[in-house]
Amino acid sequence: MSDRISGQAPSRRLTPQALLAGSGVLWFAIAAAGQWLFTYYILGAYIPRTASGAYERWNETGLIDGYVQGDWLGNLGFISHVLLAAFVSLAGVLQLLPVIRRRFPAFHRWTGRAYMSVAVFLAVGGIILIWVRGTRMNDWAALGTTIDGLLILITAAFTLRFAIARQIDKHRRWAMRLFLVVNGVWFVRVAYMAWAIASGGAGMSRSLSGPADILIPYAAFLIPLTLLELYQRARDSRSSAFKLVLAGVITAGAGVTALGVFGAWIMMWSPNIAF
Repeated sequence: MSDRISGQAPSRRLTPQALLAGSGVLWFAIAAAGQWLFTYYILGAYIPRTASGAYERWNETGLIDGYVQGDWLGNLGFISHVLLAAFVSLAGVLQLLPVIRRRFPAFHRWTGRAYMSVAVFLAVGGIILIWVRGTRMNDWAALGTTIDGLLILITAAFTLRFAIARQIDKHRRWAMRLFLVVNGVWFVRVAYMAWAIASGGAGMSRSLSGPADILIPYAAFLIPLTLLELYQRARDSRSSAFKLVLAGVITAGAGVTALGVFGAWIMMWSPNIAF
């Protein structure tokens, strides 16, 4: 969500615009690190278990429905979904790095096409896993994840449309929106851990049916999208006060993200790595 991401170099002076850009860089750096830790977790948790044929050990990673005996189609869909999630976590960050766009434009274009294709596949596959396979704890939280999946389809369509039309500024804005909704599941995990640490688990339950459990799947895409829209408006605004307020809000968001990534790594991801 930084000016570096959008291709505009921020000023080196501590102006409101520079502080706003700096807050975006800070958040993106923390999110990128968290994305790649998530990628490492996926590869470390699932590749050794899958390569060894111990498919039933997928369920040791705290999933709702991982391996289901006799459901070969569902199992194939599940492991494809999980491993492709590692690709989008890695590729999504690379797509937003201006150095990649400038120095390796062909790589950016082809990775972008693959990223959008996989994102659409994951969105459709995720909805099928939720409502056909029944991979959910409650319907309200599942509905939030489904809405996020539909937003992936919408934002991918606009991102592609403006790329084809060579309307680069609009393309980048939609690409940032796509990045946020594609990572909805990542945001859910990070938000759960941030809330659990900060509140002591208020509103949460083991069955994931507490008020916080139900609200977080919606907040996980609504809050990032709202902050992105406000950030873009503040960046384009002439109001120094607006820029400073948003810089503070984004910096606070970076702190929450860092807390959630730390909690997810310690409690959810690293304990399940089998390397």
